[in-house]
This record gives sequence, C-alpha cells and structure tokens, in this order.
Amino acid sequence: MGNSVEGKICLVTGGGRGIGRAVTEALAKAGAQKVIVCDINDTAFAEITAEYRNVEGMVADVTRTAEVAGLVQTINEKYGRIDVLVNNAGITRDALIQKMEDDAWDAVIDINLKGVFLTTRAVAPIMLAQGSGSIINMASVVGIDGNIGQTNYAASKGGVISMTKTWAKEFPRKGARITCNAVAPGFIRTPMTEKVPEKVLNLMVGKTPLGRMGEAEDVAKAVLFLASDDASFITGQVIRVDGGLTF
Repeated sequence: MGNSVEGKICLVTGGGRGIGRAVTEALAKAGAQKVIVCDINDTAFAEITAEYRNVEGMVADVTRTAEVAGLVQTINEKYGRIDVLVNNAGITRDALIQKMEDDAWDAVIDINLKGVFLTTRAVAPIMLAQGSGSIINMASVVGIDGNIGQTNYAASKGGVISMTKTWAKEFPRKGARITCNAVAPGFIRTPMTEKVPEKVLNLMVGKTPLGRMGEAEDVAKAVLFLASDDASFITGQVIRVDGGLTF
C-alpha cells in the first residue's frame, strides 16, 4: 500500500524549517490534499508554500489559546476536516540546572509542552466528530533518557510522551479511530543542532551504532508512516529515530 496520505488534510506546527519542513514535504509528496504549515510568522514558511501547491501557510503562536483556536477553526471552515496533526513546533534553551533562568524554563515548556496541549485540545473535537484522525507528537530521546544541560527540554519532551500515551487511551473510547503516537529523534542535522559544538556532535556520532547523524528526512519518513492508513492499528507508541543511540 505504501505510506499514502492521499486526500488528507494535515496540520504541521513549526513546519517551515528543519524537521518540520521535511515532514511537510513528505506529506505533500505523498499526496495530501493540503498540508497547512503553522508558524509564528509567515517568513518561516514562505519558501515551502511557494514550492508546493498543496502546502498552505497560516500564522499562529501555539502558546496562545485564542490564536490556536482561530487557526483550527479557519482550517475546519475551509476544508471541513483535519485528518492529521503533527505537533512539531519546539525550541531549546540549554543550560545546566544551576544556571537555567526562569525565562529559559518558561519558553521551552510553553512552546514544547503547552503548545502541543493547546493544539491537540483544539483539533480533538474535530477528529472526534469525524470519527478518525492521526496525531503525531514530536518528542525526543532526551525526553526518555535525559541529557546534561537540558532540564527544560527533557521535561517538555517527557511530558509530550506522557500526553501521547494518555490521548491514545482517551480519544478512541467512544469508537473514534484516532491514533496518537510520538516520534523521538536522536541527534538530527537541523538548524537547531548547528549550534551544538562540533566535538559534542562527534562524540554523539561515535556513540551511535549506525555511525552518523540523522537527517530530517529520516524523521519525516517515520511521521509519514504514522500518518498513513498503514499505521491504523498503531497507537500509544514512541518511535525512536536515533540510529541506535538509545535502546
């Protein structure tokens, strides 16, 4: 059957750059009717919306309830459904615990955790009404195993994993065929990891059995599978895409 999402209406938060862009491209190429890219400003998705006719950009701050509600309402009014939600928007603000400022904690928790909560809460009634849907949350191996200097990020991604498992139990209770899974990337080559010192990257590659950093496309392929009908009996799972770094 292949990982087809043909005819589906998809929403990808933070879908203009890095992993989010790769996910958007994968969904668009796989035949989605429309992939809506949500970001905090239109410059983030200007390039990808120009490249793909079935990609549309919409501006919203995922940390603001009213903006998220407006975004989801606009999509539903325009297309009549939302079949796939990819909660991808995320940031890092790394520091050792004793040096981590309140604003670094708040910013990461707001976007990485609260943003996933707000977006899913807004989309859930639509998926429940239509009786189907796929929710894929971007987690991280750091949310499973922790990492030095990433207290806020690990906490946010651990929370995402817990919410994923909760929603996988919650949404299908009355017969709706809604799946909810998480993808946990390892060290992936993105604009975010460009800030990591080369010696740290080399150390992580050395610990990775497959001997390389991951590419954004590696993560996108896992998301595409989970969004497709081929994954209709998979829910509540955390798929590590890390080259064997953690297991």
